[in-house]
Amino acid sequence: MDLELSGKRAVVTASSRGLGLGIAGALAREGADVLLTGRSGDRLAKAAAEITARGNGRAHFVVADLAQADAARTIHAAATTALGGIDIVVNNTGGPPLAAMAETPLTVLRDQFDAMVMRVVELSCLALPAMRQAGWGRILTVASSGVVQPIPNLGLSNTLRSALVGWSKTLSSEVGRDGVTVNVLLPGRIHTERVDEIDAAASKRQGKPVAEIAAASHATIPLGRYGTVEEFAAVAAFLVSGPASYVTGSLIRCDGGMIRSV
Repeated sequence: MDLELSGKRAVVTASSRGLGLGIAGALAREGADVLLTGRSGDRLAKAAAEITARGNGRAHFVVADLAQADAARTIHAAATTALGGIDIVVNNTGGPPLAAMAETPLTVLRDQFDAMVMRVVELSCLALPAMRQAGWGRILTVASSGVVQPIPNLGLSNTLRSALVGWSKTLSSEVGRDGVTVNVLLPGRIHTERVDEIDAAASKRQGKPVAEIAAASHATIPLGRYGTVEEFAAVAAFLVSGPASYVTGSLIRCDGGMIRSV
């Protein structure tokens, strides 16, 4: 299937590693030019060079910390300079600290809200006018299975990513007639450094080996394993593609059947 992404211009945030990097690579393989963002210039430069070396789409990068107030404007300006505009925004954010909500200071909640919600909304709103004028655009937000089935010890993620679900659904009804789709993609246990960190924290909490924690997690997934970044990125690439033009306002799961609700 031709995803009709050749020549499209995509921003993928928090893309120096993990799911964001996987998505950026998948879009570039389909011919899109991509802008990577993150906090580590060295890691971004290496990732951008590797993506560009594969051919098809080219990769650029900008150092931008979503915790900083000017991050969205910095990213938008860099995309305008490097790509000439933005057709696709993939909103991806790093995971917040592991903590129980009852033990989370309100100052931490506020800071994480700024980084995980406000920057996503601001960047998308900066990109939207040109998308609507062009009659084509894609906004995809990577959230978490915790918005459907809250994850213990990940209260901040469960709370803040749920806010983005409501925002996305509302926005999708406002911009759909302008050719802009807005969707949310939910990863289950995709094998990234973040999942390894969560397993390590559970190992420490429960006093069990990490391998035992991972095996128990695999047992809760109907497919019996963690997903790969490539599998997840392929779903993301489709959702921002031309053929996905009638998919909007949706929560899409890529979780190996882990979420038990219908």
